[in-house]
Amino acid sequence: MPAAPVTSPTARKADPKPPPAAERVYTHVKEAVLDRRYEGGTLLTEGDLAEAVGVSRTPVREALLRLEAEGLIKLYPKKGALVLAVSAQEISDVVETRLLVEEFAARKAVPAPAQLIARLEQLLEEQRELAEAGDLAAVSVKDRCFHAEIVKNAGNEILSRLYDQLRDRQLRMGVAVMEAHPGRIAANITEHGELLDAIRSGDAEGAAQVVRRHVSRVKVLVRGDDR
Repeated sequence: MPAAPVTSPTARKADPKPPPAAERVYTHVKEAVLDRRYEGGTLLTEGDLAEAVGVSRTPVREALLRLEAEGLIKLYPKKGALVLAVSAQEISDVVETRLLVEEFAARKAVPAPAQLIARLEQLLEEQRELAEAGDLAAVSVKDRCFHAEIVKNAGNEILSRLYDQLRDRQLRMGVAVMEAHPGRIAANITEHGELLDAIRSGDAEGAAQVVRRHVSRVKVLVRGDDR
């Protein structure tokens, strides 16, 4: 019986290299802030984060500096990092920017290519499934992806990059809205369906109107002004 072939060490597939320690800390904190496991007002210490991620304090400091530059935390020497709450001004700024970009993109989506319609249908179905599973963070991601797909379809790279810069703030606000207003999840999905219908039917102005109503509602809900 012939011997089994010996695989040379160079032929074996190398194990994937783990991310650098600072990147692991950055990802841990950022995800926790965006899905509100670390809520606004939470004080994070270097020691606690180092223990949670399993690293030394040096990469923790590096990660926190990066997160401070992104506006998610505020560093206080010898105390730690404070998770910043979403301010009323930030909410207003994000909504105004979204309206400028998304209304334009909704009008540009008409007439819609078949590929865009198929992608929006897929994202809408995925959002329904995640909502049924109760995964608010994932629902918020799909919500944002739905709108981003329409923006990307507009073909304006500068607007697409501008819109991408809003990503973290949109996700954080989205989770906050769904936690405070559980009924809004179904309403969001319904409004996404209305937007898709308007785009599919070739109603550019109708699509823009749905966007304005849908996005403007975010400001009211996040600020707690809903009645």
